Amino acid sequence: MTAAPGVPVVDLDLGELRDDPYPAYAKLRHTAPLAWVPSVGRHVVTRYEDIVHAEKLPEVFSSREEGSLLLRTVGPNLLREDDPGHRRLRAAAEPPTRPRQVLALWARTFERTAHELLDRIAGRGEADLIADFAEPLAAANLAAVLGLRNASADDISDWSRAMMAANGNYADDPDIWLRAEHATRAIEAAVAEMAEAVRREPDGSVISSMVHAADPVRLTEIQNNVKVIIGGGVNEPRDVFGTGAQALLRRPDVLDRVLADPGLWKRVFEETARWVSPIGMYPRQLTRNHEIAGVTLPAGSRVALVIASGNRDESVFERPDEFDIDRPHRPHLAFGGGPHFCMGAWVARHEVSALAWPLVFGRLKGLRLVDDVDDRMEGWVFRGLTSLHVTWQA
Repeated sequence: MTAAPGVPVVDLDLGELRDDPYPAYAKLRHTAPLAWVPSVGRHVVTRYEDIVHAEKLPEVFSSREEGSLLLRTVGPNLLREDDPGHRRLRAAAEPPTRPRQVLALWARTFERTAHELLDRIAGRGEADLIADFAEPLAAANLAAVLGLRNASADDISDWSRAMMAANGNYADDPDIWLRAEHATRAIEAAVAEMAEAVRREPDGSVISSMVHAADPVRLTEIQNNVKVIIGGGVNEPRDVFGTGAQALLRRPDVLDRVLADPGLWKRVFEETARWVSPIGMYPRQLTRNHEIAGVTLPAGSRVALVIASGNRDESVFERPDEFDIDRPHRPHLAFGGGPHFCMGAWVARHEVSALAWPLVFGRLKGLRLVDDVDDRMEGWVFRGLTSLHVTWQA
Protein backbone atom coordinates (compact mmCIF):
# COMPACT_ATOMS: atom_id res chain seq x y z
CA MET A 1 0.00 0.00 0.00
CA THR A 2 1.17 3.52 -0.81
CA ALA A 3 0.05 7.08 -0.18
CA ALA A 4 -3.40 8.05 -1.40
CA PRO A 5 -3.49 10.83 -4.03
CA GLY A 6 -3.01 14.24 -2.48
CA VAL A 7 -1.56 12.94 0.79
CA PRO A 8 1.95 14.20 1.64
CA VAL A 9 4.62 11.59 2.28
CA VAL A 10 6.59 12.17 5.49
CA ASP A 11 9.55 10.01 6.45
CA LEU A 12 9.75 9.35 10.20
CA ASP A 13 12.52 7.39 11.86
CA LEU A 14 11.09 4.72 14.19
CA GLY A 15 14.10 5.02 16.49
CA GLU A 16 13.50 8.75 16.91
CA LEU A 17 9.82 8.14 17.55
CA ARG A 18 10.74 5.61 20.21
CA ASP A 19 12.95 8.16 21.96
CA ASP A 20 10.50 11.08 21.76
CA PRO A 21 7.62 11.20 19.27
CA TYR A 22 6.15 14.54 20.36
CA PRO A 23 8.26 16.93 18.24
CA ALA A 24 7.39 14.93 15.13
CA TYR A 25 3.71 14.90 16.08
CA ALA A 26 3.68 18.68 16.60
CA LYS A 27 5.20 19.22 13.16
CA LEU A 28 2.69 16.86 11.54
CA ARG A 29 -0.26 18.60 13.17
CA HIS A 30 0.84 21.93 11.69
CA THR A 31 2.15 20.87 8.29
CA ALA A 32 0.60 17.50 7.40
CA PRO A 33 -2.25 16.48 9.76
CA LEU A 34 -2.90 13.58 7.41
CA ALA A 35 0.38 12.08 6.14
CA TRP A 36 1.57 8.84 4.61
CA VAL A 37 4.47 7.54 6.73
CA PRO A 38 6.36 4.77 4.87
CA SER A 39 8.08 3.40 8.00
CA VAL A 40 4.67 2.84 9.58
CA GLY A 41 2.90 1.82 6.38
CA ARG A 42 -0.15 3.94 7.16
CA HIS A 43 -1.87 7.24 6.71
CA VAL A 44 -1.18 8.95 10.03
CA VAL A 45 -3.86 11.18 11.61
CA THR A 46 -2.55 13.53 14.31
CA ARG A 47 -5.14 16.24 15.06
CA TYR A 48 -7.62 15.91 17.93
CA GLU A 49 -10.68 16.88 15.89
CA ASP A 50 -9.87 14.39 13.12
CA ILE A 51 -9.33 11.56 15.58
CA VAL A 52 -12.63 12.30 17.34
CA HIS A 53 -14.33 12.45 13.92
CA ALA A 54 -12.99 8.98 13.09
CA GLU A 55 -14.04 7.58 16.48
CA LYS A 56 -17.62 8.63 15.80
CA LEU A 57 -17.73 6.64 12.54
CA PRO A 58 -16.79 3.04 13.37
CA GLU A 59 -18.77 1.92 10.33
CA VAL A 60 -16.25 3.84 8.16
CA PHE A 61 -13.08 3.54 10.25
CA SER A 62 -13.20 -0.19 10.77
CA SER A 63 -11.28 -2.07 13.46
CA ARG A 64 -11.05 -5.05 11.10
CA GLU A 65 -7.70 -4.12 9.63
CA GLU A 66 -5.99 -6.39 7.10
CA GLY A 67 -2.49 -7.38 8.16
CA SER A 68 -3.03 -6.18 11.74
CA LEU A 69 -0.08 -6.84 14.03
CA LEU A 70 -2.51 -7.51 16.87
CA LEU A 71 -4.35 -10.13 14.81
CA ARG A 72 -1.05 -11.77 13.97
CA THR A 73 -0.05 -11.77 17.63
CA VAL A 74 -3.21 -13.01 19.36
CA GLY A 75 -5.70 -14.06 16.68
CA PRO A 76 -9.26 -12.72 16.16
CA ASN A 77 -10.29 -10.52 19.09
CA LEU A 78 -12.73 -7.83 20.16
CA LEU A 79 -10.29 -4.96 19.51
CA ARG A 80 -10.09 -5.94 15.84
CA GLU A 81 -13.81 -6.58 15.50
CA ASP A 82 -16.71 -4.30 14.62
CA ASP A 83 -20.27 -4.46 15.89
CA PRO A 84 -22.24 -6.63 16.28
CA GLY A 85 -19.39 -9.11 16.80
CA HIS A 86 -17.49 -6.68 19.00
CA ARG A 87 -20.59 -5.96 21.08
CA ARG A 88 -21.18 -9.67 21.75
CA LEU A 89 -17.63 -10.25 23.02
CA ARG A 90 -17.51 -7.04 25.03
CA ALA A 91 -20.83 -7.77 26.71
CA ALA A 92 -19.43 -11.12 27.79
CA ALA A 93 -16.10 -9.81 29.13
CA GLU A 94 -16.88 -6.34 30.50
CA PRO A 95 -19.12 -6.80 33.60
CA PRO A 96 -16.27 -7.49 36.11
CA THR A 97 -14.49 -4.26 35.04
CA ARG A 98 -17.36 -1.81 35.59
CA PRO A 99 -16.94 0.80 38.37
CA ARG A 100 -19.31 -0.80 40.88
CA GLN A 101 -17.82 -4.25 40.34
CA VAL A 102 -14.27 -2.93 40.67
CA LEU A 103 -15.12 -1.58 44.14
CA ALA A 104 -17.14 -4.61 45.20
CA LEU A 105 -14.99 -7.41 43.81
CA TRP A 106 -11.42 -6.20 43.46
CA ALA A 107 -10.65 -3.14 45.60
CA ARG A 108 -9.62 -5.11 48.71
CA THR A 109 -7.45 -7.45 46.68
CA PHE A 110 -5.77 -4.51 44.95
CA GLU A 111 -5.07 -2.79 48.28
CA ARG A 112 -3.72 -5.94 49.90
CA THR A 113 -1.36 -6.54 46.97
CA ALA A 114 -0.12 -2.95 47.08
CA HIS A 115 0.67 -3.21 50.79
CA GLU A 116 2.44 -6.55 50.30
CA LEU A 117 4.68 -5.07 47.60
CA LEU A 118 5.45 -2.02 49.71
CA ASP A 119 6.24 -4.25 52.71
CA ARG A 120 8.97 -5.89 50.64
CA ILE A 121 10.76 -2.64 49.85
CA ALA A 122 9.90 -0.27 52.70
CA GLY A 123 12.95 -1.14 54.76
CA ARG A 124 15.40 -0.82 51.87
CA GLY A 125 15.24 2.92 51.41
CA GLU A 126 15.60 2.63 47.65
CA ALA A 127 13.87 0.90 44.76
CA ASP A 128 12.94 0.97 41.11
CA LEU A 129 9.24 1.72 41.44
CA ILE A 130 8.50 0.28 38.00
CA ALA A 131 10.13 -3.13 38.46
CA ASP A 132 9.61 -3.41 42.23
CA PHE A 133 6.11 -2.04 42.52
CA ALA A 134 4.08 -0.76 39.55
CA GLU A 135 4.52 -3.68 37.17
CA PRO A 136 4.01 -6.50 39.71
CA LEU A 137 1.02 -4.60 41.13
CA ALA A 138 -0.64 -4.21 37.72
CA ALA A 139 0.14 -7.83 36.82
CA ALA A 140 -1.15 -9.34 40.07
CA ASN A 141 -4.31 -7.24 39.95
CA LEU A 142 -4.90 -8.23 36.34
CA ALA A 143 -4.50 -11.91 37.15
CA ALA A 144 -7.20 -11.52 39.81
CA VAL A 145 -9.64 -9.67 37.55
CA LEU A 146 -9.11 -12.15 34.71
CA GLY A 147 -9.41 -15.15 37.00
CA LEU A 148 -5.96 -16.56 36.19
CA ARG A 149 -5.31 -18.10 39.60
CA ASN A 150 -2.84 -20.46 37.92
CA ALA A 151 -0.54 -17.62 36.75
CA SER A 152 1.90 -15.54 38.79
CA ALA A 153 2.44 -11.80 38.47
CA ASP A 154 5.76 -12.60 36.78
CA ASP A 155 3.96 -14.78 34.23
CA ILE A 156 1.49 -12.00 33.44
CA SER A 157 4.28 -9.42 33.11
CA ASP A 158 6.38 -11.64 30.83
CA TRP A 159 3.41 -12.48 28.62
CA SER A 160 2.34 -8.86 28.40
CA ARG A 161 5.83 -7.65 27.52
CA ALA A 162 6.20 -10.25 24.76
CA MET A 163 2.84 -9.49 23.19
CA MET A 164 3.13 -5.71 23.41
CA ALA A 165 6.50 -5.90 21.66
CA ALA A 166 4.86 -7.89 18.88
CA ASN A 167 1.93 -5.47 18.63
CA GLY A 168 4.42 -2.70 17.88
CA ASN A 169 6.79 -4.83 15.77
CA TYR A 170 6.70 -2.66 12.66
CA ALA A 171 10.35 -3.58 12.07
CA ASP A 172 9.26 -7.26 11.72
CA ASP A 173 11.91 -8.61 14.11
CA PRO A 174 11.64 -12.45 14.03
CA ASP A 175 12.84 -12.83 17.64
CA ILE A 176 9.96 -10.64 18.82
CA TRP A 177 7.47 -12.83 16.96
CA LEU A 178 8.96 -15.98 18.50
CA ARG A 179 8.71 -14.64 22.07
CA ALA A 180 5.12 -13.60 21.44
CA GLU A 181 4.23 -17.07 20.15
CA HIS A 182 5.63 -18.70 23.29
CA ALA A 183 3.61 -16.27 25.43
CA THR A 184 0.34 -16.81 23.61
CA ARG A 185 0.63 -20.61 23.79
CA ALA A 186 1.19 -20.37 27.56
CA ILE A 187 -1.84 -18.09 27.96
CA GLU A 188 -4.02 -20.49 25.98
CA ALA A 189 -3.12 -23.35 28.32
CA ALA A 190 -3.73 -21.26 31.45
CA VAL A 191 -7.09 -19.97 30.22
CA ALA A 192 -8.28 -23.44 29.21
CA GLU A 193 -7.57 -24.73 32.72
CA MET A 194 -9.36 -21.85 34.47
CA ALA A 195 -12.31 -21.88 32.06
CA GLU A 196 -13.01 -25.46 33.06
CA ALA A 197 -12.70 -24.57 36.77
CA VAL A 198 -15.12 -21.62 36.64
CA ARG A 199 -17.58 -23.59 34.54
CA ARG A 200 -18.11 -25.66 37.70
CA GLU A 201 -17.67 -22.81 40.19
CA PRO A 202 -18.14 -19.20 38.91
CA ASP A 203 -15.88 -16.63 40.61
CA GLY A 204 -16.89 -13.24 39.16
CA SER A 205 -13.77 -12.93 36.99
CA VAL A 206 -13.58 -12.00 33.31
CA ILE A 207 -13.01 -15.62 32.32
CA SER A 208 -15.99 -16.69 34.43
CA SER A 209 -18.14 -13.94 32.93
CA MET A 210 -17.27 -15.08 29.41
CA VAL A 211 -17.80 -18.77 30.19
CA HIS A 212 -21.29 -18.03 31.54
CA ALA A 213 -22.28 -15.35 29.01
CA ALA A 214 -25.88 -15.43 27.80
CA ASP A 215 -24.63 -15.36 24.22
CA PRO A 216 -22.19 -18.31 24.16
CA VAL A 217 -18.49 -17.59 23.75
CA ARG A 218 -16.12 -20.25 22.43
CA LEU A 219 -12.95 -21.20 24.33
CA THR A 220 -10.73 -19.88 21.53
CA GLU A 221 -12.53 -16.53 21.76
CA ILE A 222 -11.96 -16.41 25.51
CA GLN A 223 -8.29 -17.27 25.04
CA ASN A 224 -7.70 -14.63 22.36
CA ASN A 225 -9.45 -11.89 24.28
CA VAL A 226 -7.63 -12.68 27.50
CA LYS A 227 -4.40 -12.25 25.50
CA VAL A 228 -5.55 -8.78 24.42
CA ILE A 229 -6.46 -7.80 27.97
CA ILE A 230 -3.13 -9.01 29.33
CA GLY A 231 -1.35 -6.81 26.80
CA GLY A 232 -2.99 -3.52 27.70
CA GLY A 233 -3.92 -4.40 31.26
CA VAL A 234 -0.33 -4.31 32.50
CA ASN A 235 1.23 -1.49 30.53
CA GLU A 236 -1.51 1.12 30.94
CA PRO A 237 -1.69 1.28 34.76
CA ARG A 238 2.07 0.67 35.10
CA ASP A 239 2.99 3.48 32.72
CA VAL A 240 0.45 5.98 34.07
CA PHE A 241 1.71 5.25 37.59
CA GLY A 242 5.35 5.78 36.63
CA THR A 243 4.83 8.89 34.53
CA GLY A 244 2.63 10.54 37.16
CA ALA A 245 4.90 9.65 40.06
CA GLN A 246 7.94 11.07 38.29
CA ALA A 247 6.05 14.24 37.35
CA LEU A 248 5.02 14.81 40.97
CA LEU A 249 8.52 14.16 42.31
CA ARG A 250 9.80 16.78 39.88
CA ARG A 251 7.09 19.22 41.03
CA PRO A 252 7.12 19.20 44.86
CA ASP A 253 4.74 22.17 44.93
CA VAL A 254 2.10 20.12 43.11
CA LEU A 255 2.84 17.05 45.20
CA ASP A 256 2.31 19.00 48.43
CA ARG A 257 -1.08 20.16 47.19
CA VAL A 258 -2.16 16.65 46.26
CA LEU A 259 -1.03 15.19 49.59
CA ALA A 260 -3.03 17.89 51.39
CA ASP A 261 -6.10 17.27 49.21
CA PRO A 262 -6.43 13.58 48.20
CA GLY A 263 -9.33 14.47 45.94
CA LEU A 264 -6.73 15.78 43.49
CA TRP A 265 -5.38 12.29 42.76
CA LYS A 266 -8.11 11.86 40.15
CA ARG A 267 -6.92 15.01 38.38
CA VAL A 268 -3.35 13.74 38.47
CA PHE A 269 -4.47 10.51 36.80
CA GLU A 270 -6.37 12.18 33.96
CA GLU A 271 -3.63 14.73 33.29
CA THR A 272 -0.94 12.05 33.30
CA ALA A 273 -2.88 9.92 30.82
CA ARG A 274 -3.32 12.98 28.57
CA TRP A 275 0.25 14.21 28.88
CA VAL A 276 1.96 10.89 28.08
CA SER A 277 -0.61 8.50 26.68
CA PRO A 278 0.35 4.92 27.58
CA ILE A 279 -1.15 3.72 24.30
CA GLY A 280 -0.08 6.21 21.65
CA MET A 281 -1.91 5.07 18.54
CA TYR A 282 -4.18 2.40 17.13
CA PRO A 283 -5.01 1.35 13.58
CA ARG A 284 -8.18 1.56 11.51
CA GLN A 285 -9.06 0.69 7.90
CA LEU A 286 -11.57 2.55 5.75
CA THR A 287 -14.60 0.61 4.55
CA ARG A 288 -15.41 3.25 1.91
CA ASN A 289 -14.05 6.46 0.44
CA HIS A 290 -14.03 9.17 3.08
CA GLU A 291 -12.69 12.69 3.54
CA ILE A 292 -10.52 13.46 6.54
CA ALA A 293 -8.25 16.46 7.13
CA GLY A 294 -9.37 17.84 3.77
CA VAL A 295 -8.30 14.79 1.73
CA THR A 296 -10.45 11.93 0.45
CA LEU A 297 -8.94 8.56 1.27
CA PRO A 298 -10.08 5.55 -0.79
CA ALA A 299 -11.75 2.48 0.69
CA GLY A 300 -9.18 0.07 2.09
CA SER A 301 -6.79 2.81 3.24
CA ARG A 302 -4.92 1.94 6.42
CA VAL A 303 -5.00 4.70 9.01
CA ALA A 304 -3.21 5.29 12.31
CA LEU A 305 -5.13 7.39 14.84
CA VAL A 306 -2.32 8.92 16.89
CA ILE A 307 -4.11 9.68 20.15
CA ALA A 308 -0.83 10.70 21.83
CA SER A 309 -0.66 13.55 19.30
CA GLY A 310 -4.32 14.44 19.73
CA ASN A 311 -3.73 14.75 23.46
CA ARG A 312 -1.06 17.39 22.77
CA ASP A 313 -3.10 19.34 20.20
CA GLU A 314 -2.64 23.08 20.86
CA SER A 315 -6.09 23.87 19.52
CA VAL A 316 -7.64 21.87 22.37
CA PHE A 317 -5.15 21.95 25.25
CA GLU A 318 -3.37 25.16 26.21
CA ARG A 319 0.37 24.63 26.77
CA PRO A 320 -0.11 20.94 25.93
CA ASP A 321 3.49 19.89 26.55
CA GLU A 322 3.24 20.90 30.21
CA PHE A 323 2.02 18.69 33.05
CA ASP A 324 -0.75 20.78 34.64
CA ILE A 325 -3.42 19.31 36.91
CA ASP A 326 -5.24 22.66 36.93
CA ARG A 327 -5.89 22.90 33.21
CA PRO A 328 -9.55 23.40 32.19
CA HIS A 329 -11.27 20.09 31.67
CA ARG A 330 -11.35 18.80 28.11
CA PRO A 331 -11.89 15.10 27.35
CA HIS A 332 -8.59 13.41 26.55
CA LEU A 333 -8.21 10.50 24.14
CA ALA A 334 -5.96 8.20 26.18
CA PHE A 335 -8.62 5.51 26.58
CA GLY A 336 -9.99 5.80 23.07
CA GLY A 337 -13.65 6.44 22.36
CA GLY A 338 -16.79 5.08 20.80
CA PRO A 339 -17.54 1.36 21.08
CA HIS A 340 -13.85 0.61 21.71
CA PHE A 341 -13.45 2.81 24.78
CA CYS A 342 -10.90 1.02 26.99
CA MET A 343 -12.63 -1.70 28.98
CA GLY A 344 -10.01 -1.52 31.75
CA ALA A 345 -10.17 2.25 32.29
CA TRP A 346 -12.00 2.00 35.61
CA VAL A 347 -9.68 -0.73 36.86
CA ALA A 348 -6.65 1.44 36.05
CA ARG A 349 -8.19 4.56 37.58
CA HIS A 350 -8.90 2.80 40.86
CA GLU A 351 -5.66 0.86 41.24
CA VAL A 352 -3.47 3.89 40.41
CA SER A 353 -5.25 7.02 41.69
CA ALA A 354 -7.18 5.55 44.62
CA LEU A 355 -4.53 3.12 45.83
CA ALA A 356 -1.04 3.00 44.31
CA TRP A 357 -0.06 6.67 44.36
CA PRO A 358 -1.60 7.49 47.79
CA LEU A 359 -0.04 4.41 49.39
CA VAL A 360 3.41 4.93 47.88
CA PHE A 361 3.61 8.61 48.79
CA GLY A 362 2.03 7.94 52.17
CA ARG A 363 4.23 5.05 53.26
CA LEU A 364 7.61 5.94 51.74
CA LYS A 365 8.49 9.07 53.71
CA GLY A 366 10.78 11.63 52.10
CA LEU A 367 10.40 9.98 48.71
CA ARG A 368 12.61 11.54 46.04
CA LEU A 369 14.21 10.74 42.72
CA VAL A 370 17.73 9.29 42.70
CA ASP A 371 20.18 11.77 41.21
CA ASP A 372 22.18 10.94 38.08
CA VAL A 373 20.11 7.90 37.09
CA ASP A 374 18.81 7.65 33.54
CA ASP A 375 15.15 6.71 33.96
CA ARG A 376 14.20 6.79 30.29
CA MET A 377 10.79 7.33 28.75
CA GLU A 378 10.50 5.07 25.72
CA GLY A 379 8.08 4.09 22.98
CA TRP A 380 5.54 5.62 20.62
CA VAL A 381 2.92 2.91 19.97
CA PHE A 382 3.12 2.27 23.73
CA ARG A 383 5.02 4.75 25.90
CA GLY A 384 6.21 4.74 29.49
CA LEU A 385 9.20 4.81 31.81
CA THR A 386 11.58 1.86 31.63
CA SER A 387 12.52 2.47 35.30
CA LEU A 388 11.90 4.90 38.15
CA HIS A 389 14.70 4.89 40.73
CA VAL A 390 13.76 6.51 44.04
CA THR A 391 15.04 6.74 47.59
CA TRP A 392 13.34 7.53 50.91
CA GLN A 393 13.84 7.45 54.68
CA ALA A 394 13.85 3.73 55.44
